Amino acid sequence: MKNNKIVGKQSISFEHPPVITGFSSVAGKKEGEGPLGSFFDVVEEDPFFGGDNWEDAESRMQKMAAELAIKKAKLKPVDVRYLIAGDLLGQLIATSFGIMDLDIPLFGVYGACSTMGESISIGSMIVDGGYAKNVVALTSSHNASAEKQFRFPLEYGNQRPLAATWTVTGSGAVVISQNTSNNSENSEKSSGGNEKKEPVIEIKGITTGKITDYGVKDSMNMGACMAPAAADVIYQNLQDFKLSPAYYDKIITGDLGYVGQRILIDLLLEKGYDISVNHMDCGIEIYDKETQDTHAGGSGCGCSAITLNGYIMDKLLKREWKRVLFVPTGALLSTVSFNEGNSVPGIAHGVMIEGR
Repeated sequence: MKNNKIVGKQSISFEHPPVITGFSSVAGKKEGEGPLGSFFDVVEEDPFFGGDNWEDAESRMQKMAAELAIKKAKLKPVDVRYLIAGDLLGQLIATSFGIMDLDIPLFGVYGACSTMGESISIGSMIVDGGYAKNVVALTSSHNASAEKQFRFPLEYGNQRPLAATWTVTGSGAVVISQNTSNNSENSEKSSGGNEKKEPVIEIKGITTGKITDYGVKDSMNMGACMAPAAADVIYQNLQDFKLSPAYYDKIITGDLGYVGQRILIDLLLEKGYDISVNHMDCGIEIYDKETQDTHAGGSGCGCSAITLNGYIMDKLLKREWKRVLFVPTGALLSTVSFNEGNSVPGIAHGVMIEGR
């Protein structure tokens, strides 16, 4: 039997595209001061979020984002079948301690900074497959907890190279639900109604990325580590669905920053695709390069998560953009493997999001 959901080598086209019914973005002070600050639901001035330490702060941030997204979807935690979530910390401690009280079955995932794309992908497959009416995809990062784990605690005051990106303090959550809008649309058409329809944001398909390793060993240059993975998944999405880059209003990567963006565009030009006109990178957009001293831009799970649930959703809801390919990017950095002399592989996940 032919399966029309499986497309090409790495993609899925959803038979009944799930819809995004709720979303939230919780940001730190520095992110709120950036160009996208007005698009975030919450900007918290306290870097501890009322907690006792950096890890506690990130857990509190996740819970806040999850509860807010569920509330905006006009649901209660009991209405959510599964939560798919992860973070950058060892054993996903920001997630496990953050969402424990919500009492929702959890799939914990780790895709480094690509986790928002991975969690949305898995959640969409669960909903399209009929295994849940509502799921929540959730992730976070905190500048201080990430620096403490992967590099140096803030108190060390180490000098950052120009290729380094700044880990975003932020958490984003998306409620993915079964699509019931088609029935209401049909009944509206049959009754001859001319009411203006509310915008609907659908997840049309996904392209799952592969681990890609070009041998980069500079743990401070995340853009160079992740760009090949982003190029690979964007290329495969265009190949699998037989599309040109112009099909999308925006092709949006997670956190390549200024260095990674140049590499990405060059790699895709070698494959015959020019995305320079409609490419956008969350890590470039989230901070002001001239005034915020973040060097190559932003990174971290929260970078693409809050940009998606703030700025990108705003564009889709206003119908300024109709189709975007959302490609969060992750550097699979481990202090263990790095200290043993290994390179930093990358991964990216593509999510096709459309508004109507």
